[in-house]
Amino acid sequence: MQIASLSAPGRGETDRLISLVAARLEAEGYRLTGIVKVQQEMPVDAHHCDMDVRVLPGKDTIRITQSLGQHSKGCRLNPEAITQAVAAVEATDQQEADLFVLNKFGPEEAEGRGFRMAIGAALEQGVPVLVGMSGGEANKAAFAEFAGEMAVAVPADEEAIFAWCRAAIASRG
Repeated sequence: MQIASLSAPGRGETDRLISLVAARLEAEGYRLTGIVKVQQEMPVDAHHCDMDVRVLPGKDTIRITQSLGQHSKGCRLNPEAITQAVAAVEATDQQEADLFVLNKFGPEEAEGRGFRMAIGAALEQGVPVLVGMSGGEANKAAFAEFAGEMAVAVPADEEAIFAWCRAAIASRG
């Protein structure tokens, strides 16, 4: 069982790196499950926290944030949309996957919900897992507790991430 995490400095950099690596792996014919953030230019009037994710291996996208108003400071995650994304990922065939990708181990996963079960299912099937980490210390601590000594930290470098993914996939046999 292999699980790697990465955390890159700078807003959106972890998502960008994971999306780039996932696209490269898909272009090489690897079968991925999980979700990646849709990388898009934000219109001037858009909130920087608007987030769409693509459910792997397909092209379907789900907006996992909700509008709470221009001056809102509350959490913008939409629990119904997260549930929809989790269900879509769990409906994929983990046994056919080469790699499970999760753009972010965030507050939902830290609380024992979200994609935790999907990560566990992938690991039980022997599918390597690549997870992005959000900046919150509580999320990092929850991930460390969840993954234990199984997890390795991958440098926030596209080539290093890509190399880890290819090696983890190759080691499955």
